[in-house]
Amino acid sequence: MSNQKRHFTEEFKNQMVAMYNSGKSATIIAREYGMAKSTLHKWISTYNNSGSFKAKDNRTDEENELIELRKRNKQLEMEVDILKQAALIMAKR
Repeated sequence: MSNQKRHFTEEFKNQMVAMYNSGKSATIIAREYGMAKSTLHKWISTYNNSGSFKAKDNRTDEENELIELRKRNKQLEMEVDILKQAALIMAKR
């Protein structure tokens, strides 16, 4: 068996979730389509919670804020480094 990661289309994921929501067992679906049951459960959970499979649509407000703050922190650290380098150059003159 290969360890190559499989990619599934959003349409395929929707079909799998629809089958589950119509009453078909996750074990049977996973077996029929040759996928991990945990993958199917993840799709079901994320889709039923937000109606989307995309990670950005399934984040809480706090998670989104944390991502923005980390981006801002990285930007500020870069600016500080640039200013430090400029100060060293100016000090040499």
